[in-house]
Amino acid sequence: MYTIGVDFGTESGRALLVDADNGREVATAVYPYPHGVIDQHLPGSDRPLPPDWALQHPLDYIEVLKTTIPAVLKAANVRPEEVAGIGIDFTACTMLPVTRDGTPLCTLDSWRNNPHAWVKLWKHHAAQPQADLINETARQRGENWLQRYGGKISSEWFFSKALQILQEAPEVYAAADRLIEAADWVIWQLTGVETRNACTAGYKAMVQDGDYPSRDYFAALDPRFADVVDTKMSRQFAPLGGCAGRLTEQAAAWTGLRPGTAVAVANVDAHVSVPAATVTEPGRMVMIMGTSTCHLMLGEQLQQVEGMCGVVRDGIIPGYYGYEAGQSGVGDIFAWFVNNAVPPEYHEAAKAAGLDLHSYLEREAARQEPGESGLLALDWWNGNRSILVDADLTGLLIGATLATRAPDIYRALIEATAFGTRIIIESFVERGIAVNELVAAGGLPEKNKLLMQIYADVTGRPMKLAASALAGALGSAMHAAVAAGIYPDIKAAAVKMARLKDEVVQPIASHTAVYDRLYADYKTLYDYFGRGTNDVMKRLKQIKREARGA
Repeated sequence: MYTIGVDFGTESGRALLVDADNGREVATAVYPYPHGVIDQHLPGSDRPLPPDWALQHPLDYIEVLKTTIPAVLKAANVRPEEVAGIGIDFTACTMLPVTRDGTPLCTLDSWRNNPHAWVKLWKHHAAQPQADLINETARQRGENWLQRYGGKISSEWFFSKALQILQEAPEVYAAADRLIEAADWVIWQLTGVETRNACTAGYKAMVQDGDYPSRDYFAALDPRFADVVDTKMSRQFAPLGGCAGRLTEQAAAWTGLRPGTAVAVANVDAHVSVPAATVTEPGRMVMIMGTSTCHLMLGEQLQQVEGMCGVVRDGIIPGYYGYEAGQSGVGDIFAWFVNNAVPPEYHEAAKAAGLDLHSYLEREAARQEPGESGLLALDWWNGNRSILVDADLTGLLIGATLATRAPDIYRALIEATAFGTRIIIESFVERGIAVNELVAAGGLPEKNKLLMQIYADVTGRPMKLAASALAGALGSAMHAAVAAGIYPDIKAAAVKMARLKDEVVQPIASHTAVYDRLYADYKTLYDYFGRGTNDVMKRLKQIKREARGA
């Protein structure tokens, strides 16, 4: 039998057809979102969006299902009756307002010109004032749940975005019968059943010990927000690996699968990748590396870790506390540099060498020894998710001279993201959560061998790589196999369906010694600019907003 996993990423969605007996990846298909990331203006409008907005079009997600699933069935010549189940994973928190029957408000004529009616993508950071209010109110009230999120709720999380809708577009908030994660919305479209998966509820919507914060707390944020859970959410949380429902006739027509096919409970792209990277026990950190990086750990005990994104019992693997931390920008930082700051001669040299620009810069940067460029950077081009939890922080490059070249900066940016990972690792270790080895998954480590070596050198830990380049989709297919009853639980599925590559990247001791010195200076800059000693980054952002009339 086969299962299908669909991974909904930042720029596209990808389906993976998997042999459930052994994890063999049979066929894959990708569909770029036609509307991409909406961060300049709404479709059909010339009116610019304010800074830090990032939206998407929900119907792009349906097109992923209509396009990729039939494509993998055709490519593999697999019959619909041979597919036992389907699972999905999604970026998070990516949320949207809908009507009672699940219709997105942005698809209705009356709301399509209001940006708050659209999907707020995970990297929508314009809700920082609301996040600040959520955190300050929780601290004043002594809310115990706040420490399970490292002491700060991010602007990326669910209630920051929901509160922003209420305070900036109360008419949209009033029209929304439900506020829902995009992951759960897609499952609703596939099954006709509204569910709320336990993973996004725990990590992104402040659900701890089976419930949300109190009504009194939400009222303290804004009296109009008091009943947000009772009127627009759900207190029923579906367990990971559970069967959310069965494929409807309409969804079967979209996908080419049989009506009644099992549909797994939705999951987060990073979290679903953990068992796909063979990790079902403590001591190993999984890093899902792409546009951003999520760092995930399992633990037997509940600990409070500075700046973690969250810790949830059974949030990743049943029986363990699942810890999450992360960096808001990694691959996005490299892409920004390549797209905006590389001189023409490097483009020409890359073309002459038969390489894309990333590969060419990687090759040239790999010729350097650690520290040779004289550069040091902070990895906050898209804010800081962990451990400072501050979307208003920005990037920094220090040490540049008239002799600095593009490969120097490219390497310094890779090193900066590795330093950011090291500071996250140390925050876990300080709380007694062992990090013995790193396991990388996602497209970035597949493409960039220099990155793998730098991360091993900076952290002083061996790095392994998930065998699947599509760990999210594979993890979703594994959960689909559990939902379909092929395996009793995700641990059993991982034994049969997950594996690592044979290669292990070991740290080079001489490199680590140099990086220890650079890391000491990184931490100095980290604290100076990130912990309130010097707020120049935030002042510059405020001046930028004022200049743009925001």
